[in-house]
Amino acid sequence: MVRKIEGPARIPVPGDKVIDEHIGRVSSGDDAISIAHMTAPPGWEEPPQRPQFTEYTVVLRGLVMVEHAEGTTEVSAGQSVVTSPGEKVRYSAGPEGAEYIAVCLPAFSADGAGRD
Repeated sequence: MVRKIEGPARIPVPGDKVIDEHIGRVSSGDDAISIAHMTAPPGWEEPPQRPQFTEYTVVLRGLVMVEHAEGTTEVSAGQSVVTSPGEKVRYSAGPEGAEYIAVCLPAFSADGAGRD
């Protein structure tokens, strides 16, 4: 069945980060996958988390930093990063902020994020 989604759902989050969910639990009722466009201001950071989903991140502009057990991975515009379920990670944006697409399998949920 073809379903047209009229537009993204804006997900409220603290810290001036903007999440526009195009596909997912909130915008389309899908729990198998979520696809969101993120815009993070300079210096933005989130608490550590141990998500129950695989997250695929494609950086469109700026720099996304991912802290993990082995150190910090810097992901620049045009690059991507994949994090695995159960892996403790912490995302932040570089000094110029960041714009990126996040795809989560299964779909993102606040409970499934496992935030500290």
